[in-house]
Amino acid sequence: MTATKKRFIAGAVCPACNEMDKIQMWDEDGVPHRECVACGYADTLNAQGQSVPKELGTRVNQPKAKVADPKVQGVQFFPNPKLKKPNE
Repeated sequence: MTATKKRFIAGAVCPACNEMDKIQMWDEDGVPHRECVACGYADTLNAQGQSVPKELGTRVNQPKAKVADPKVQGVQFFPNPKLKKPNE
């Protein structure tokens, strides 16, 4: 197996971190891929050069919501009646 040759794309801006000239591109089986060496963002491109999502978001593949910390309590503020305006 031969190593895939990655090349930097001059003037390309990373869609995740907005760094310029940090995008590497390469082909695997005729499919173009790109990766940012600054932040690690990576995706696959279609024939028109548009980003192809890796997987559609569903309730199964999304991270679960965090459980509230029982040590943390909400605080509710009430207006101070002594600070009312005189014409009320």
